[in-house]
Amino acid sequence: MEKERNDQVVSLCQKLVQQKSYSGHEDGVVAVLSDNMKAMGFDEVRVDRYGNIIGCIKGNRPGKKLLFDGHVDTVPVSEEAEWMYPPFAAEIHEGKIYGRGTSDMKGAVAAMTCAAANFAKDTGRDFAGEIYVAGVVHEECFEGVAAREISKHVQPDYVVIGEASQLNLKIGQRGRAEIVLETIGKPCHSANPEKGINAVYKMAKVIEAIRTLKPTHHDTLGDGILELTDIKSAPYPGASVVPEYCRATYDRRLLVGETKESVLAPIQELLDKLMAEDPQLKAKVSYAVGKEKCHTGNEIEGERFFPGWLYDKNDDFVQQVYGKLKEKGFTPEITQYNFCTNGSHYAGEAKIKTFGLGPSKENLAHTLNEYIEVEQLTKVAECYYGVMEALLK
Repeated sequence: MEKERNDQVVSLCQKLVQQKSYSGHEDGVVAVLSDNMKAMGFDEVRVDRYGNIIGCIKGNRPGKKLLFDGHVDTVPVSEEAEWMYPPFAAEIHEGKIYGRGTSDMKGAVAAMTCAAANFAKDTGRDFAGEIYVAGVVHEECFEGVAAREISKHVQPDYVVIGEASQLNLKIGQRGRAEIVLETIGKPCHSANPEKGINAVYKMAKVIEAIRTLKPTHHDTLGDGILELTDIKSAPYPGASVVPEYCRATYDRRLLVGETKESVLAPIQELLDKLMAEDPQLKAKVSYAVGKEKCHTGNEIEGERFFPGWLYDKNDDFVQQVYGKLKEKGFTPEITQYNFCTNGSHYAGEAKIKTFGLGPSKENLAHTLNEYIEVEQLTKVAECYYGVMEALLK
């Protein structure tokens, strides 16, 4: 039976990887998941307006709702010819499945789906509560936005984020915000620059001032970094015109408890001071807004502000899962993710008890020759099974 179950999770992972599913084009992978969930005996399988797929298995007794969250979109493959093995073939070589999305994170989605079905079968559904497995869309564009629709529908008590963790437990992460700074100048011919106001020079002044801001700090999560990632001026190209507009984008890593207001406040204060000193400076700050088309035809939109979160390793639910995994022969460490996940919504916004547990190495995401080790894949399915045993008593 063990071999059969291991083959089942490997096969499902391969089928998911073979469906190219860039953000907004996850329909193929959703169809494969839907067919498999139905064939595996899930009680309910639904696709919401954004195109997230949510499968549900109900226990015979009332209890907690446990949601497994895994995104099914991937970043694009830019140099297909440079891959050792075709990125959408999901070939197995030396104990590894190669392909885009193996590690990030279709392997985890396959393992969650199989583990839920196996747990229901083994227990004869004699457990307390409900198991949900969600294949989430558009996570690569904005973490947590599509997840809002899932938690609204499911209202889970616990969430397991399946992002890569090498079978370790992750109980927090820094969040992420995209901050936009704009300066407005006055155009004129570059032969007579004194007649205009150069928006780029004004932006240069703002950028230098921002570098003097002291980052916020958290003893576990580190610094609330604020880093310039791009800058654009208009008109572009500027053919003999002094630029009338300049926009700079910053990546801000968020710590626990930081709000939309608290993050912008020191920047706004600095701009007010600079504008008071220089009457020609017109500057404003805001969050970037993302808007994307879903595979259902609907639009998904949200401000790019995804909060940080952190639980205590001694929290009951963390210890219950940790104890069960140890009992099953695993040796997880309890740490934090160093990247942003859908946990920004579940834990950061909705305050739902959340932890991460996934197969594979964190640094394989988005890489050339991305792969997942078959052993990690089969072991994480056992771990997810253990999570159900621990939390659905």
